[in-house]
Amino acid sequence: MGRQVPGMTTWYAFSLAALVLLGMQRFLYKVSAERKCPTPWTTFSFMATVTVLSAICFLALKESISDSRMLLVTALLNSASFVLGTVTHIEALKHVPAGVVYPILRLNMVVVVLFGVFILDEQVSVHQVLGIVLAMVVILILTRDADRTKGSVGSVRRGLFLVFVSLVCGSVASISSKFAALYSSKLGFMALSYFLGTLFSAGLIRKSGKVRAGTERRDAVLIGMLMGLINFAGFYAFLSALSAGPLSIIVSITGMYFVIAVVLSVIVYKEKLSARRILGIALTIVSVLFLRA
Repeated sequence: MGRQVPGMTTWYAFSLAALVLLGMQRFLYKVSAERKCPTPWTTFSFMATVTVLSAICFLALKESISDSRMLLVTALLNSASFVLGTVTHIEALKHVPAGVVYPILRLNMVVVVLFGVFILDEQVSVHQVLGIVLAMVVILILTRDADRTKGSVGSVRRGLFLVFVSLVCGSVASISSKFAALYSSKLGFMALSYFLGTLFSAGLIRKSGKVRAGTERRDAVLIGMLMGLINFAGFYAFLSALSAGPLSIIVSITGMYFVIAVVLSVIVYKEKLSARRILGIALTIVSVLFLRA
């Protein structure tokens, strides 16, 4: 421990940018829900927007692909893990209270941190270890506010199994992004991964049946496009950070994106800011400062 990582200023700045942008994107989930937008249409518009932007930039910048096999493998892993993780997450909430689901899922960060330290042999300082621990504390504090009445009916055993699958999928998505950032084209990876996500979203639209055209669908498409614009910048910043810095620390920083969503929800929708949330936000700031040390 204690060895400084080359390019620290760069990857730390990219990590902070990803933290803010991905938090803004997650806040738009709240906006979509408040406006009662059809989720399949929001998701499709979001995925398609990132796909188009990534493809255009990939072609315009003529970014080379040094290893097409790695690009394909990482994109498939990332897309498949994202899709499966999302589905099992939603299904788990039908069997296990949200107050149980969310804290467990947020702990996928522990898996990623351990992978970075023990498999990738990443070096972290004492201050950074404290920052990682604080990040985990923030996650546990804020997710305690989750509504414990949802999803209380059903098989607890099945629900916990689904939570475990979703946790593993979230870890795989983060780890595959690290390898994509190191060994393949970032824009090519984004274009291919989100293209596969777009196909899945199109399938959801077809499965959900026809949605009456009107304000709700129009809002869904517009919000999805805005999500895509923000996510394109945020995910590219995340990949840029991963290409220069340690997976364990970067995921600890960006994993607190939901704090941004909480703050924006308080400002825009006047949600109650409890003492627990205030503590969580304060610890987030301290954690981010420690992670830079």
